[in-house]
Amino acid sequence: MSNLDQELEIKLYIADLPALKRQIEALGAILVKPRLHEYNLRFDTRDGQLTSTAQVLRLRQDTATKLTYKGPGEMVDGVRSRKEIEFTISDFNAAKNFFEALGYQISVIYEKYRTTYELQGVEVTLDEMPYGDFTEIEGQDTDTINAVADRMGVNRYASITGSYTALFERLRTVLGITFRDLTFENFEILEVTPADLGVTPADQNK
Repeated sequence: MSNLDQELEIKLYIADLPALKRQIEALGAILVKPRLHEYNLRFDTRDGQLTSTAQVLRLRQDTATKLTYKGPGEMVDGVRSRKEIEFTISDFNAAKNFFEALGYQISVIYEKYRTTYELQGVEVTLDEMPYGDFTEIEGQDTDTINAVADRMGVNRYASITGSYTALFERLRTVLGITFRDLTFENFEILEVTPADLGVTPADQNK
């Protein structure tokens, strides 16, 4: 997380995540959190006001329970910048009931496996989504983020501006998906290509 509640990161689609893991470890990356399963609830108003204004209200459970708000983002020197407020809470179910009592409803449930590293003062995550693998590189300033991406050997110009749920919304249209939730079970028999997602693998043909 960056200063002043501002998130600065790039998100990249990765065709060979094990190879990228070996690469960053060879560069001296320090394992901060081992591979964890995340269970996320994204909330919205009944008319979808938060989604329509590119805002996120999320409740996440892994080894802890976290509540996150993210504001609309903008691209700065190829890095996505957006306001982020995140804090840990004690009770996942109580928080869920709290938001539903206020009139919010779950718009999507989504899962992810995430491994977190630190490399040159930057947070590098390796993310396994039901529809493919990604890395996110987050730091305090765009120059440092871009420099670390270059050291990792990935094409930072293949950066993805949309969220994981936005990519899911694209897949709904492209593949005719009718289920609501972005879970591994729902994608178990689906084949998803980079073209379906509208992304370019950042670890190929740099």
